[in-house]
Amino acid sequence: MQDSIITTLVLPIALAIIMLGLGLSLKSDDFLRIFKYPKAVTIGLVGQLVILPIIALAIVKIIPMPPAIAVGLIVLALCPCGPSSNMITYLAGGDVALAVTLTVFSSIITIFTIPIFTSLAVNSFLGTSAIVSLPIGMTMGQIFLITVIPIALGMYIQYQFPEISRRLEKVTNKLAVGFLVLIIILLVAKEWSKLPGFIVQAGMGVMLLNILGMVAGYAISKMFNLNIAQQICIAIEVGIQNGTLAIAITAGILKDAEMAIPAAIYSLFMYLTGFAVIAYSKSLTSHSDEISSSDLS
Repeated sequence: MQDSIITTLVLPIALAIIMLGLGLSLKSDDFLRIFKYPKAVTIGLVGQLVILPIIALAIVKIIPMPPAIAVGLIVLALCPCGPSSNMITYLAGGDVALAVTLTVFSSIITIFTIPIFTSLAVNSFLGTSAIVSLPIGMTMGQIFLITVIPIALGMYIQYQFPEISRRLEKVTNKLAVGFLVLIIILLVAKEWSKLPGFIVQAGMGVMLLNILGMVAGYAISKMFNLNIAQQICIAIEVGIQNGTLAIAITAGILKDAEMAIPAAIYSLFMYLTGFAVIAYSKSLTSHSDEISSSDLS
């Protein structure tokens, strides 16, 4: 399969389907929660948009890795949380409404932040003379088309045709998983000979980004005395990013398959940590319930 087919057709379709599925689950109230719960939303967004990129920058400075892999890891950290994080938050007993709100607002904000900071990362790690270039204005437009437009379309369908929306949501979730698996298989096949080296070079950075992101999200939400459901939510939302968008930017817009390797590895690894968080949070919430019951008695 030609690279152009993957980057110009499969990737945009996959991401659009994922974001359409998110839109199908949204209601207007999700946008009003930023005014109802400003503290939790602000902490979550700061964790995602500020703290996680700083963690990524520290990782690429400390752990030796090729420049392209370093750029790919930073692009991954710049991306918003993905719809998968909402599902994991739900299974972990976290605040799903807060999770959806954070996903929506981070998806909108990163339209502007991703092109700017990715361009800085490319110049910093690859040099200003690098062949790779990122047209900021065009990139903003592309991210808008493959993220916000499908979300808006999904919301319109959900509002006008709620029954159809419920059916479509199930289909889009399955299609999104299928496309993501296909993209990762194609990336792995293309870079098969280099894959062992990539895993060594990117694996540790990816694991640290995922785990430290979750730890940071949990720590700051606990520090600001959010409730347990919100702590679980923010830990997951900060730690689990939209890997498909990261692949679309690196392999699609930047046209560099090597840069996409961290996101491909991450898209698999995040489910392992996600399941671990689900198990831990279940025990955490049950312990909290036991304390509450003993207090009442």
